[in-house]
Amino acid sequence: MSQSSFTPVTEATLAAFSDAWNRHDVDALMSFMSDDCVFETAAGPDACGTRHVGPEAVRQAFAGAWSQLPDAHWANGRHFVQGDFGVSQWLFSGTAADGSRVEVEGVDLFRFRNGKIALKNAYRKVRPNVPAVTARSPA
Repeated sequence: MSQSSFTPVTEATLAAFSDAWNRHDVDALMSFMSDDCVFETAAGPDACGTRHVGPEAVRQAFAGAWSQLPDAHWANGRHFVQGDFGVSQWLFSGTAADGSRVEVEGVDLFRFRNGKIALKNAYRKVRPNVPAVTARSPA
């Protein structure tokens, strides 16, 4: 009996996944996800944040990050993989609709299956947004 082969997830895989986030490329992001993927957000009403199950729900949740913060960016990525578990550390920044700035550190915890991301579980620091800078009129 032959088993299907797959390329295991590596630190380079997670770096490419991060790059797709910074390009705001939801199609590329979904190419990394398993057919039964789950995304657990950093915030939400449940202990896990908000759980999105299945490719369509995950796709919509991923795209939602850019609708709230159109310049969303994940910097200083560090990625680690051990077997079917991985971690990405990052500094998230973006500008909210009111002009305030978000800048927080966070991590994603991953579970892999057959060379794909089966679970992306996001955690980030809670920090108030930095107020928008307003133009001052000349004195």
